[in-house]
Amino acid sequence: MAESPAKVQKAGGGRSCCVCNERRAALKRPKTLEQICRECFFAVFEEEIHQVIMQNQLFKPGERIAIGASGGKDSTVLACVLSELNRRHNYGLDLFLLSVDEGITGYRDDSLETVKRNEVQYGLPLKIVSYKDLYGWTMDEIVKIIGLKNNCTFCGVFRRQALDRGAALLKVDKLATGHNADDIAETVLLNILRGDIARLSRCTAITTGEDGPIPRCKPFKYTYEKEIVMYAYFKRLDYFSTECIYSPNAYRGFAREFIKDLERIRPRAILDIIKSGESFRISTSTKMPEQGMCERCGYISSQKWCKACVLLEGLNRGLPKLGIGRTRVSDKDQKKDLKQSSGVKSIASKQCGSLDF
Repeated sequence: MAESPAKVQKAGGGRSCCVCNERRAALKRPKTLEQICRECFFAVFEEEIHQVIMQNQLFKPGERIAIGASGGKDSTVLACVLSELNRRHNYGLDLFLLSVDEGITGYRDDSLETVKRNEVQYGLPLKIVSYKDLYGWTMDEIVKIIGLKNNCTFCGVFRRQALDRGAALLKVDKLATGHNADDIAETVLLNILRGDIARLSRCTAITTGEDGPIPRCKPFKYTYEKEIVMYAYFKRLDYFSTECIYSPNAYRGFAREFIKDLERIRPRAILDIIKSGESFRISTSTKMPEQGMCERCGYISSQKWCKACVLLEGLNRGLPKLGIGRTRVSDKDQKKDLKQSSGVKSIASKQCGSLDF
């Protein structure tokens, strides 16, 4: 279902497109404020993404690439554009759609129907992994216990790991996500507000996780959200536009509103924030977390247990706030839980630890 692009500004007075100087301008680009026709907008939009891919060497011929697909505008446009660029420029990629079913009734079940249609529309194989199968819980069940205050913590941690596990099942070389310029600018601000130096040092990287199980890349790193909406709208793409029913109070929402206010005043503010994030240098005296492996499931972690295992243990023990914020599980508690795991519903019985990384 397509939504009207936010504040699409149509050119008046018969002004010509600033690119071709032939057709009448149909919109003003939010990123550059240029008056441009639809045809040129499509061409410029796709070419800019192609240049980002080539300049950053995001893909290599013959690679298997999973596209994180939620059914929303970002992932739908990413699937559409990557499919087109792969054919047009002969990237030589094998593309797949990878979706995560968090178990949110009235939201994810509907969006997955959109993804299934995208599978047919773009001719890309689809793989769906679910929280229920991986962790033994759905987000509906988690929210009943934890409430709406910290549910995004659970979902974010579980979703990241679920994508990696789905990508491992597909045996892909890399995971491409639809994170756009607005998302990255928001993340820079959030990491500053939280004092999260470790994440601040890597959140602007176009490719991350190269030392982990499966690298991730962001072809939309410099692409504005409004332009993604315009592309989807004018191309009449089939996408799902409803916000998650559990995220109205998410902390990220406040950063998002702040970014939108800045963009209204100065459109280039989004790219400037990303540039600032890229320019941050961490002091050599700052102690950074050392990456290792989770003792329970084998996933990458800077602690003995990864965040997903800590959160799952809290849920399974009836202590859902375990692992929220900066809470850590002590070595003593870990050993005690491992000894008792045979008689208690624990993470060890879930498929969370069944895949090798």
